[in-house]
Amino acid sequence: MIDPATLITYVAVVFGFVFIPGPATLLTVARATSSGTKVGIATGAGVAAGDVIHTIMAIVGISAIIAASAMLFSIVKYIGAAYLVYLGIRAILEKTPADLAGRMLPISASRAFRQAILTEVLNPKTALFFLAFLPQFVHPQAGFVVLQLMLLGIIFVLLGLFSTVVFAVSAGGLGSFLRRNPAVLKWQGKVVGGIYCALGIRLALQQR
Repeated sequence: MIDPATLITYVAVVFGFVFIPGPATLLTVARATSSGTKVGIATGAGVAAGDVIHTIMAIVGISAIIAASAMLFSIVKYIGAAYLVYLGIRAILEKTPADLAGRMLPISASRAFRQAILTEVLNPKTALFFLAFLPQFVHPQAGFVVLQLMLLGIIFVLLGLFSTVVFAVSAGGLGSFLRRNPAVLKWQGKVVGGIYCALGIRLALQQR
């Protein structure tokens, strides 16, 4: 299996990477701020589940197929971008109650979880990241390459989940305070929707 020195290096690199704000962090923070800590954590869990799927895709070679086909890469990219823009426009147009006390939150945790999985899976850049990043820490001479890739993927997922939970808890607490302000309630959907639309446009403009 992976030698301790390589594993420690990998953990250090991933730990630093997952705490650099990126699309997954922005999605989690947006959901936690607008709908609460529980929904933010569910979003982070959905992102983690999507990363598990990407790990499996990298192991079985699906990510390599996406990387090799410009057309397939573009199809996945634009579907993912369109989905993010759809979520953004829906959030912008959705009316938020002036008082959330005693009412349902704008989105349920289960729905946020499902949306986060789909958003992460439909990001081809993440697929290429797993395909390019994980093998750098695999040593064929150590044997069981598939198990090494799976272990590296699981570590990445767990550290990523930890970071999103930290961001979700922080943003959820801030969101609880902000949601007591009527002016914030009026604009929070538009802000969250704007973030989603921006992420969708960013994804659409990305190159391989």
